[in-house]
Amino acid sequence: MLSEELEFRGDMGSSQRKTVILQNDSDQPKTYILKNLKGNIGSSQKVRICLADQCYDSKKDLAKIKLTLKSGELLTDLYLDFDMGMVQTRGSFDLTFVNESNVRDVFVLEARYDVIDPTLKVSDFDYGDLVLSDVYPNPSVRIAQLDYEFKNTKVQAKIAINSFIGNPVAEYALDPERSTLAINVADLNPGVYLYTLFLDNKNIVTKKLVVKK
Repeated sequence: MLSEELEFRGDMGSSQRKTVILQNDSDQPKTYILKNLKGNIGSSQKVRICLADQCYDSKKDLAKIKLTLKSGELLTDLYLDFDMGMVQTRGSFDLTFVNESNVRDVFVLEARYDVIDPTLKVSDFDYGDLVLSDVYPNPSVRIAQLDYEFKNTKVQAKIAINSFIGNPVAEYALDPERSTLAINVADLNPGVYLYTLFLDNKNIVTKKLVVKK
């Protein structure tokens, strides 16, 4: 499998399609069947596997989903459709494919998703090398989030959290391979905190985060 982990991120009620690239690097043809789907898929969410123009429900059509690759073949018309559902949530799921003639020949397609309530969206701000949202929800009770997008993946970016009087609380490096930072504030005392964006150790901007119980 040549595709990296798939990530779906979008508004409630929307759907997204991601391409899965596979290659059979053996000298024999192979046929894989979908063995199972594991993960926390909500009742209003749906995963479909599409091969060219033919799409299958990953739960109802489990036995129908077969991928046949000739020796050396590169498969590029395999897609994963994901309906975001009607609840703001995040999670992950795995699709396990097994070679029908060799049960030990297995590959797992891993996917993560982040479903967003569009009414809770916050503004994004462009800081040159990085676009960063305000923290949300704010005030926060359990999890506070920041959305971001690297414009320059060579820059070192981090978020530092301090108490209102300046005592260090936590520090998080921003991963260019991701787009959201989730901060667990459940263990913090209620009050006002300051979070600061650093780019290459340069203080860029400082804003307030309010924690409530």
